[in-house]
Amino acid sequence: FALSLASPALAAGDAATGEAEFKKCKACHAIIKDDGTEIMKGGKTGPNLFGVVGRAAAATDFNYGDGIKAAAAAGLVWDEASIVAYLADPTAFIQEKTGDAAAKSKMAFKLAKGGEDIVAYLASVAAQ
Repeated sequence: FALSLASPALAAGDAATGEAEFKKCKACHAIIKDDGTEIMKGGKTGPNLFGVVGRAAAATDFNYGDGIKAAAAAGLVWDEASIVAYLADPTAFIQEKTGDAAAKSKMAFKLAKGGEDIVAYLASVAAQ
């Protein structure tokens, strides 16, 4: 029981399905541990997604857009629900979080379904 309290809760989606779905994301994003171990090789157009679940928005060394920076200033912390909502419509999510109808996200890709699985995958690799 004590061990279960010490380990992070994993997302409700399916991590194996999320790993396959992440192929859509890796054109822009990689997953690289803090020690440099590559979990998923990918592009550098978007930030490294290792440890994103539970992390404050715009908290890593990356050239974030003004929309994410504004959401971060408003206190956005990436939890499972916020990541799924962001994936479904990044710009609408940023506008909602910032209260600014003109705010935009640099991420143009929308993922209508499967976000829960991707979040489960991201949570699972961070727990390794």
